[in-house]
Amino acid sequence: LASFVSPGESPSPPRGGGEKDAGGGLTESQTEVLERCLHTLRQAKNDSHTLAALLLITRLCPANQLDKPTLRRIFEAVGLNLPARLLVTAIGGSESSGLPPHELLSLGMALLAALSTDPDMASHPQLLTTIPLLLGLLANGPVNHKQKGDDGTADCYLILTAVCALPRGPDQLLSRGGIPALCKAVHQNQTFSRERGLTLLGCLLSGKTKEKAWSKHPAELLSLLVRLSKDFCQARDQTRLDMCTQLVQFLPPVGVAAEGDELKGGVSRIWGALRPMMQAKLTPRQIGPILVLSACLLDLFGWELVGPAKFCCLLVNRACVEVRMGLEEPPGNDLSPELQHTLTGCYRIMEAAIEQACCLGLSQTPAPPPPSSSSSLSLQQSRQVLGVLEEAFSALMYHLQQVDPSRYGDPFIFATFRSLCSWLAEETSCLKEEVTRLLPFLIGYSRSHMQGESAEQGLSDWMVEMSFKEEKEAWTGKEALRYLLPALCHLSAEEGPRRVLLTLDTPALLVDFLSQCWTSLKGKSGAASTRDPSMETACSALLNFAVTEPERVRNDPCFRKLEAVLSEALPVLVHKPRLLVLAANYCTLGLMIGRLKSAPAGSVEAGQRRFFSSALRFLRSAIDSGSSPGPVKVSQSWEESWDEVEELWRLGLQALGGCARAQPWILTLVREEGWLKHTLAMLSQCSALPDQHTQGALEEALRAVTKAKLVC
Repeated sequence: LASFVSPGESPSPPRGGGEKDAGGGLTESQTEVLERCLHTLRQAKNDSHTLAALLLITRLCPANQLDKPTLRRIFEAVGLNLPARLLVTAIGGSESSGLPPHELLSLGMALLAALSTDPDMASHPQLLTTIPLLLGLLANGPVNHKQKGDDGTADCYLILTAVCALPRGPDQLLSRGGIPALCKAVHQNQTFSRERGLTLLGCLLSGKTKEKAWSKHPAELLSLLVRLSKDFCQARDQTRLDMCTQLVQFLPPVGVAAEGDELKGGVSRIWGALRPMMQAKLTPRQIGPILVLSACLLDLFGWELVGPAKFCCLLVNRACVEVRMGLEEPPGNDLSPELQHTLTGCYRIMEAAIEQACCLGLSQTPAPPPPSSSSSLSLQQSRQVLGVLEEAFSALMYHLQQVDPSRYGDPFIFATFRSLCSWLAEETSCLKEEVTRLLPFLIGYSRSHMQGESAEQGLSDWMVEMSFKEEKEAWTGKEALRYLLPALCHLSAEEGPRRVLLTLDTPALLVDFLSQCWTSLKGKSGAASTRDPSMETACSALLNFAVTEPERVRNDPCFRKLEAVLSEALPVLVHKPRLLVLAANYCTLGLMIGRLKSAPAGSVEAGQRRFFSSALRFLRSAIDSGSSPGPVKVSQSWEESWDEVEELWRLGLQALGGCARAQPWILTLVREEGWLKHTLAMLSQCSALPDQHTQGALEEALRAVTKAKLVC
């Protein structure tokens, strides 16, 4: 039977040679015997007849000479009942079969292994029901330890590997106890089971099942990771290099595993072993897996466990050097998948360095680092890191400048774009000319994805593979613009970049984004309508245009579309306390646009009236003087978010004054909605306003309102 499933082993040639090849890898005599055996299998009256025919097939027809249609015919003739019964009989230790358990086991395994080479057979419900038996055999050891090499372990892994390769295979193994059984098999420390078991576990811990596996079996997987981290530290140089890629698979996903001392200890040990490796002379092929592993460790605990500041600088520097070497190639040079994988890891190290810059003052004027932090950088070190980051991000911009729209669906381009956006979110003053030149690509790339013009499947799969917390959701097409929005917020405030953004019709892109997001948000129930900071950032960028480009706001049709969105959304948002910051953005943005409009020639649109009514009620709800004299207080419902919305509230009040001057019909609403009465009552009772800025904003609004003698 071994010859039936072992491609490398050939049986003895059939007696009476001279036959020609029959076309399916078999000679004429082999084909004749096979047909007779298949006939016997179909006509078999008992298991003895079936086994005899099978044994003859395996003797004369090795698996590497059988094509899939032939395997399927054997499967249909034998069925899966027989191998399953052989396994159950072997495991139960029954002597009624007349064969020792290890022979029954070997025979059943060999049959299943051969049949599982066809994906259709591997996914057959009858074969899937044997998975718990197979996993149990691996976890508990062979039936008969005395039978060396004939316990079915190899066949067992062949079958499970074939199942795992199916589209739903990892879920099938996971739901049938695959993780604890394979962890137990690996812990038995038998060389073969350790190698094959780790490989199979690595497949289960990749992609969509990784998070599910860690959620269901954190103790077993953490124990395995701790063991692997110790093995990693004890391994010799080449073995340790080889283990870098393996360790990546066994790290927990970000945010799933509890950050306990055991996990921290394992990660700390790995960093300890990586430090001398990083300091050694390494080829690009050798350093790639080290950098990718380092990136994954940073995803888990940031810089906390990395080590001394000098090593942190070295890690960032080596990542930046690899990026520059990889991306500063002449246009048209294709990057290998291996290099792309390495560079994606380097990007994550660079992004972590940017976060470090924000936390510990890694900027032009760094704040003093906390004395307890061993990885805190000195002023000189922080400037060095800032310099190498700038050079690396310059290489990213050079690479993206060469990208053709036909490659917009490439996950590596998205990873490069994403990394650059993380830098631009914090730093737009460096390399300003290069950034401005790249704006056509950045906007075109974001627009292409949002309008669904690029192939998205590869990106969707890539997001599943990555461990970033914000990439757990399905791909929608808006992700590229979400990453770019913080940079657009900065760039739209600067004269030069803003001119370019206007030529690229960026306001229309932002309005489409807000419209799509609102459509998605309003369809969710109250509990599901969580805050989306990117919508607020888009409002901030549009506010910059509303403040600096009045003529564009008056004439661009996209701002009329925006007004319609705001008119629909604000009356809903004012009743959702969780979305108060978004409501403040919508209210202020609508008022800033409203101050630039002329009074309507005819009757006021219902949507406009509804927006301004909601805006007045919303502005009024922010402050509360209370029933007794004293200073004005922020309303309880606004208090938690006041730091984020106070500037928006004041700007909204100032814009309200501008609306009253530009569109006198609003004054009637000011009186009818009670804003004026509420404000005057508050001022008559309070002893002080929160600050001078609030007083100035209220004065401006009241001056505009009181000019309308007849109404107010």
